[in-house]
Amino acid sequence: MPEQAWPRELADRLAQSGAGSIVLPPGATAPMVAGLAHRGDGPLLVVTPGTRDADRLADELRFWAAGRTIALYPAWETLPHERLTPSADVVGRRLAVIGSLREERPPDIIVAPVRALMQVVPREVVEADPVVLTPGADVDPHELATRLVEFGYERVDLVERRGQFAVRGGIVDVFPPTAEHPVRAELWGDTIEELRTFAVTDQRMIDTVAHPIALVPVRELLLTDGVRERARRQADRHPEARSELNQLSEGISVPGMEALAGLVSDEMVVLPSLLPPGSTSVVVEPGRAEIRGEETERTAGEFAAAAWSAAGMGAETPLTAAAGTLAAWSDIAAALPDASEITALRADGSDDPGITPIGPFQGPGDAVADVARRVSDGWRVAVVAGGEGSAQRLAEVLGDDDVVTGRGNALSAGVATMAVGSLDTGFAWPVEQVAVYSDRDFARRTQSRRDPGRAKLPSRRRRQVDPLSLTPGDFIVHDKHGVGKFVELIHRDVRGADREYLVVEYAASKRGHPPDRLFIPTDQLGAVSRYIGGEEPKVNKLGGSDWARAKGRARKAIKEIASELIRLYAARQAAPGHAFGPDTPWQRELEDAF
Repeated sequence: MPEQAWPRELADRLAQSGAGSIVLPPGATAPMVAGLAHRGDGPLLVVTPGTRDADRLADELRFWAAGRTIALYPAWETLPHERLTPSADVVGRRLAVIGSLREERPPDIIVAPVRALMQVVPREVVEADPVVLTPGADVDPHELATRLVEFGYERVDLVERRGQFAVRGGIVDVFPPTAEHPVRAELWGDTIEELRTFAVTDQRMIDTVAHPIALVPVRELLLTDGVRERARRQADRHPEARSELNQLSEGISVPGMEALAGLVSDEMVVLPSLLPPGSTSVVVEPGRAEIRGEETERTAGEFAAAAWSAAGMGAETPLTAAAGTLAAWSDIAAALPDASEITALRADGSDDPGITPIGPFQGPGDAVADVARRVSDGWRVAVVAGGEGSAQRLAEVLGDDDVVTGRGNALSAGVATMAVGSLDTGFAWPVEQVAVYSDRDFARRTQSRRDPGRAKLPSRRRRQVDPLSLTPGDFIVHDKHGVGKFVELIHRDVRGADREYLVVEYAASKRGHPPDRLFIPTDQLGAVSRYIGGEEPKVNKLGGSDWARAKGRARKAIKEIASELIRLYAARQAAPGHAFGPDTPWQRELEDAF
């Protein structure tokens, strides 16, 4: 379906109806934000309470702000005190947004959850110029590899995930953190002869790249000379992190080193302070945003305290810099430029510009009847579907009820205009006699609006165990210590704080001795997963080498399986295929529903 002009026109008209603090139903938030995007000379920073709010709003803005550039500034999936490194694609997307603010034309709209803004960024990484690969340009492979290592990229033999690179003779493979596919630079001497994307599954070429490719860092702490020197000085002042600081001083990256950035960086900054002059901002649900900011600070403090308590019982010491890990939400809110607010619809159903929510409906029939009523009354109606197939199907359903439907760049009175885009809920604007419906208003199912181009591997948090679902004797796996047997869930008072612990039993370290036990705080469940093997496993020893050997054998077996899969898919690629008939509208509707 061609791009339509009416969403942006309606958004601009909506923005003229209110300013300052605006009260709206959820469905009208995205068009209002889109209409506010032209207020200043710089980007519009949109602050949402949570990550899901930001993802959904960014998706909807791509429909309502057609033609404008939308950037999503994500939050880490880890907490500052954890010994975990944020994923390369999250860091890459954050730094790509920061880098775009220095360009001649920055994004028109930047959407960021509260937590993303609270996570401070070292000045060194903000000012780092990206590594640029340009077809026809000269590059020294050794210097390129050195620079990528400084940017946090992992050097490997075969590139398999974002944030990795490989150098083989005159070929340099690198997987940018913000790209869907890795890139292969073919060199003739020191000249980049050609850039191509390729698939990680079978290493086959996909397409030629004619434009320059910018490689941003994949770590938010760069081990520059200044950072290394400050790490050396701080090592004696912070014995709890002496080992990690000593490694940083030698230029060695360690897991979770970003939590030490406040100690070793010259200056820590936040996104609002980097916005160019003329920028504006809007806070969606300011009350919820303030609560989320306070919860983030409190939760980080509680988890850090629990980790320190666990460290006193033998667990790993948390990596937490006393200052510079999270900025206070009050400071962030005070730094927002030219801020407006969008608040949820009041309980009495009234709102500022006279906009009311659509639905909820008891079923599809009620939604169709509501559309038919407004169309017959001469309203300008729009129905936004998630895909072309769904739009065609809804047009047929509405047509069966004698509703006039159509396509076009403008909304027409007495017509239901069909469109394809992302919209969770609709809204009605009685003063303008405009109503916008989502395809979700016609069905009780919930569709995923995630951008397939931003797909990534599951987070380790998704596989953590639910302690309440465990029964004594269940086998669980600790990332560091291996397979153990769950005993019980207990409470302990540590320094006046009541904490819950998983008690896990491991094999005895010495023959004739009782089994060793490990107490795992419930805030560290990210390191534990349920055992899913088909046979009863052998319980490992704490501190033993059998778990490391088992992981080594598993890695070897995985490589063998991967090699066999590559050979299998190569054979399938060479085998003759079968040409199927053209897709039907019903098939497209089914595909759009996923």
